[in-house]
Amino acid sequence: MKQWDEIFKTSGKFFTNPQKDIPAVVKLFRKRDVKNILDLGCGSGRHLVYLAKHGFNVYGFDISEHGIRIAKDWLKEEKLNANLKIGSIYKKFPYRDSFFDAVICVQTIHHSRLKNIQKAIKEIERVLKPNGLLFVTVPKSKGKTYSKKNKLIEPRTYLPLEGREAGLLHYIYTKDLLKKDFKNFKISKIWVDKGGHYCFIGELTKF
Repeated sequence: MKQWDEIFKTSGKFFTNPQKDIPAVVKLFRKRDVKNILDLGCGSGRHLVYLAKHGFNVYGFDISEHGIRIAKDWLKEEKLNANLKIGSIYKKFPYRDSFFDAVICVQTIHHSRLKNIQKAIKEIERVLKPNGLLFVTVPKSKGKTYSKKNKLIEPRTYLPLEGREAGLLHYIYTKDLLKKDFKNFKISKIWVDKGGHYCFIGELTKF
């Protein structure tokens, strides 16, 4: 995943605005008395900053050293605090069992082969408290191809050969596949945002 470090090294803080559904997600988090939140694949910190401003205890985890560095600087500028760690979301998370009230994972978890994504889902389940909340977004299925130029790696898994995310694996979900992989979560609704991404909020019901 060296590509992410190059992306943040070259582009800097190119994600600045929170995902459009985050304000509604925050309202739910407050209603459910959420305190500790993990931003999985936090990048340069757009959601860390937003959540910290709204009074949550925020933790960020990302593979990119440059992304984490940018996030730290941004938080410092805003006089905010967050606990940040560098590492792969497809390996064991550096957090104890049942620690978080909620996890968010925006446009991140799909960047690998399916077997690794399923490992990450198991780790999310491990670090969430019983009945903890999860907000996830992934690209919506676009049929047989993901971009004009790509390489098929395995079923539903493509490697773009052009653009900013060239060289980054993309697993393409359908609504049914999301429900299957996140079967231990109660999902009342899966919707598509204006950017064409599947989104859902789930509650961990099997642990």
